[in-house]
Amino acid sequence: MKILLATVYHFPHTGGLSVHMATLKAGLEARGHEVDILSFTDIPEFQQKAIVRGPGFLMNKVAKGSGFVYGLQQRKKMLQKLMEAQKSKNYDIVNAQEVYAAFAALDAGLPVVSTVHGYLTYEALSAGNILKGSKEEAFLLQQEIEAYRKTRAIITVDTRIKNYVKKEAGIEGTAIRNFINVDDFKPDAENKAAYREKHGVPADAPVFFVPRRLTKKNGVIYPILSLPAVLEKYPNAKLIYAGTGEAMDEMKRLIAERGIEANVELLGAIPHNVIKEYYALADVVLVPSVYSEGVEEATSISALEAMGSGSPLIACAVGGLKEIVDHGVDGLLVEEKSVEELSDAMLELLDHPDKGAAFAAAARKKIEDQYSHTAAAEKYEAIYKASL
Repeated sequence: MKILLATVYHFPHTGGLSVHMATLKAGLEARGHEVDILSFTDIPEFQQKAIVRGPGFLMNKVAKGSGFVYGLQQRKKMLQKLMEAQKSKNYDIVNAQEVYAAFAALDAGLPVVSTVHGYLTYEALSAGNILKGSKEEAFLLQQEIEAYRKTRAIITVDTRIKNYVKKEAGIEGTAIRNFINVDDFKPDAENKAAYREKHGVPADAPVFFVPRRLTKKNGVIYPILSLPAVLEKYPNAKLIYAGTGEAMDEMKRLIAERGIEANVELLGAIPHNVIKEYYALADVVLVPSVYSEGVEEATSISALEAMGSGSPLIACAVGGLKEIVDHGVDGLLVEEKSVEELSDAMLELLDHPDKGAAFAAAARKKIEDQYSHTAAAEKYEAIYKASL
């Protein structure tokens, strides 16, 4: 089959969506399919600024949320033009990665199935892109419903999103949990010391790694709040973040207020291949997601990558994380927003590294058995074929 994966956002880009697309592409190609990716990155930079970012910024100054909606609509129009220009490639199916990519394919007259990674409207509320009770909120929710009803098939990345689509649009989707490339993300402990030297991380420092977009729903402030209790026993412990987002300023303020600048490193966006090195050099990976504005973590790719990489995992017991992690068997789950529970769990794995090693071994086996990219690609392929 000739398959087009499409998004109105950037690709490649830091975050789970981009990782999902790259990993699905690899899995489908391993099964003999021809796969292309079309994204906002394919739009010339000057057009991105002149048509989307600039006007959207000004519109938001006048009416909060209006620029956000305008931006999505313009991205859709631009992606649609790219699709129309590539019709000669005769794609069998377009797999849209969100609502406005689905609209682009529909209006371009292409067969489309949609993967739903989250809750467009609620996530926009959680990130502060639109206001609660605004006309933009009502409009985006209606757009979601319309897109879900018009696409040939709906795939969701967890059962909660599947239930959400059923509730809002009356459409029965298929839940295929997120997945990782098990050949790329695998234990690499023998290079731990080398990676620490490469990235300037002290060889003897206990390291907690947080590979998360810096946004409210990802709970990124809570490791900062939990770290002081850990430092009382392990004063050289390091907390390292990889990601960017609107929570950065708040995080910097909290770090400064606690005087822990020497113990926290904010890397910003780093290439995905480099993130693998941080999984290997870390002692523990944290995925501290929280419930925010109706949004729950789906099947977290960061958590799957940590488990596949042989890194002990501590996660909050919300959303898809409760499905991924078997508490006390292949990781630890803590109550969301509980600073004390998180710090206790961090200390537990530093105090008992053998326990963390056992969790990591069990987690790797689970990933190999249940979250392989090639097994997921086979499921996607079946849905594509059934939609033609």
